[in-house]
Amino acid sequence: MGLSILDLFKIGVGPSSSHTVGPMIAANRFLEALQQQGHLEDAHQVRIELYGSLAMTGKGHATDTAIMLGLMGERPDQLNPDLAPELIDTIRKTGQLSLAGKNSIPFLESQHLHFLHGHSLPKHPNGMTLRAFDNAGLELFHNNYYSVGGGFVLDEQETEQTSASNVIQIPFPFNNARDLLDIGDNSGLTIAEIVLENEKHLGRSDNIQRDLLTIWQVMDSCIQRGCEQTGILPGGLNVRRRAYQLHQELLNRPKDQQDLLEVLDWVNLFAIAVNEENAVGGRVVTAPTNGAAGVIPAVLAYYHRFVPDSNKEGICIFLATAAAIGMLYKKNASISAAEVGCQGEIGVACSMAAGALCAVMGGTNQQVENAAEIGMEHNLGLTCDPIAGLVQIPCIERNTMGAVKAINAARLALKGDGQHHVSLDEVIETMRQTGLDMQDKYKETATGGLAVNVVAC
Repeated sequence: MGLSILDLFKIGVGPSSSHTVGPMIAANRFLEALQQQGHLEDAHQVRIELYGSLAMTGKGHATDTAIMLGLMGERPDQLNPDLAPELIDTIRKTGQLSLAGKNSIPFLESQHLHFLHGHSLPKHPNGMTLRAFDNAGLELFHNNYYSVGGGFVLDEQETEQTSASNVIQIPFPFNNARDLLDIGDNSGLTIAEIVLENEKHLGRSDNIQRDLLTIWQVMDSCIQRGCEQTGILPGGLNVRRRAYQLHQELLNRPKDQQDLLEVLDWVNLFAIAVNEENAVGGRVVTAPTNGAAGVIPAVLAYYHRFVPDSNKEGICIFLATAAAIGMLYKKNASISAAEVGCQGEIGVACSMAAGALCAVMGGTNQQVENAAEIGMEHNLGLTCDPIAGLVQIPCIERNTMGAVKAINAARLALKGDGQHHVSLDEVIETMRQTGLDMQDKYKETATGGLAVNVVAC
């Protein structure tokens, strides 16, 4: 299994990994393909066609602006979120787009960017087609791209590849949780150590501990930024930011007013702060998606601030363990709400955070697996029904619930001996099957659930 920890945790921008980060990456790859084929300088026009969930909720998830930024050569991990509105405003005012930051081409959204409601590409609900034309209007190149969740993007050819000949050899390959537990039993390694050993062979980082601490720094900065901002979230729902007020209340709570559950207020704050930043298109870490970006930072912040003897090594163990669990879902089910509903986002993040917290609190591999299983078992069937297609209601509060569930799951697992009736592998398969059975209106299309039962104004 050649997935890297850095595949599960990507530094990017909000509001959506599949609808914002993925399309931006797809546009980047489209430019790279044009360059490789020698067509970039000949391209005088582009056309984008959005299908499925990208068409249905793309406006609310900033898919249109993400693709335009991507066509300009902007990348999710390097884009300055504060400058993005100005770049988009320039395109809309001038009717010109600087393709790859070089040649300027005509670009009018009504002509060149199409939301094809009711149509889908065959390989995944988050499909898009990007086309380039020369000065005479003849097509130079096109390809289909699929944003398959968590910022992962496949083109049409990659969806058809079945060969494993290019798989990087790693010392501890695993396909499921049973493999992980067996490797741990035979080697004496923890789940985090297994993944970190594999990481040395993937070539993604020359210092994975440094990169993991950078990921945590971005998460923590996002929490801090979210606690400092006030105002109304964009999009038309008029949702007021709450993190600032919650933070002030917690800071100023009288010391003589004892509340044994105050720590949960802090966890809620951490998650809300991150997801409010995500909702405004701020800098976040996809963990493993943007819609669920607050769960893991909130639980990791809980560890960092409230668990005695927390340290940098524990932060690395937390993220490595979480990534191992996320890899299992990525391989054997899905982390895309458009494919399996929000159980694939909040549910997966909750499972990852539960196992990770259990690990840093001294849990055995078996207890970690149990915590991850509990975290998902009680999110099975969770729908994705964002009001007005925005990652605000119910998404922001849903992150708080995922974080609190994860902490409870870890504590439950630590009270046991690791033996339990439902395995993590079984719950992952159940999640996959539940996603297949779920109606499309509950899979990030904003055509069911809260999205139609609550007036979006």
